[in-house]
Amino acid sequence: MQLVTPDRLFLWIAFNVFVLGMLALDLAVFHRKAHAVSLREAFVWSIVWIGLAVIFNLGIYYFWGPDKALEFLVGYLIEKSLSVDNLFVFLVIFSYFAVPAMYQHRVLFWGILGALVMRAIFIAVGAALLNAFHWMIYVFGGFLIITAIKLLFAGHEKIKPEKNPAVRLARRLLPITKEYNGQSFFVRINGRLWATPLLLVLLVVETTDVIFAVDSIPAIFAVTMDPFIVYTSNVFAILGLRALYFLLAGIMDMFRYLKVGLSFVLCFVGVKMMIADFYKIPIGVSLGGVAGILALAVVASLLVRPRAVGAPVVRDGS
Repeated sequence: MQLVTPDRLFLWIAFNVFVLGMLALDLAVFHRKAHAVSLREAFVWSIVWIGLAVIFNLGIYYFWGPDKALEFLVGYLIEKSLSVDNLFVFLVIFSYFAVPAMYQHRVLFWGILGALVMRAIFIAVGAALLNAFHWMIYVFGGFLIITAIKLLFAGHEKIKPEKNPAVRLARRLLPITKEYNGQSFFVRINGRLWATPLLLVLLVVETTDVIFAVDSIPAIFAVTMDPFIVYTSNVFAILGLRALYFLLAGIMDMFRYLKVGLSFVLCFVGVKMMIADFYKIPIGVSLGGVAGILALAVVASLLVRPRAVGAPVVRDGS
């Protein structure tokens, strides 16, 4: 299992050129001036990124057939659902650092650009390990099951950005201004280069994504061992993350059962990976399982309302 085979070298180059071109268009044209992203703008960009993923998937179907197309679709769905969990973290980080709405897109842009690089490295390492040591499939599968159990029983843990190692190191090594300076990560004051709090926010976002990548990369290898499918489904899921954040930022609390759904998804793909040598779950079944679990989580979140703390329990005949 080579990461980049000679016959696909052009595809790898073309895809990355396309991604970089879209990112350049996003930053240099549509977000050249810092502004708060409106719901309409976030909705349009969400549709654009989802639409591009669908078009890409249709291309895979046309050239490589339905099996590869289903692998991409399942991988994209898993990565997209796992990346949604990042949105809750982003909201906490931005709230903690009181990041103005107009600067949040810039942090997410560079944060996601760094995430793409880190994901590529993780995928390369994961593919190399699976290629060299087949038994690593059991390690990945077991890790996903353990992660699923932890996610299921973990409470609402408070994120403490001030204890982030990258933030602590930056505060020791760099002079940091107390106030934001526009959307700049660095500013020169009296000939001396200072970091702004926006850099600390970016560091927290980047290091947090490393943690999420540790979960998501093994999960998609349970669906496909094709590095190109693994990489492209990851990239499309991440690219739409910024728009999705601004679209869902105000209603994230509604999806309180999403973590439960994600834990079952991770457990499902972990078991799928563990039994791959004995029974290969059809990709169509995987798609139905993942989609069904996530749909139930969303429906439960919308229909089941938590009882207010301290609310009296009303019993018949009382």
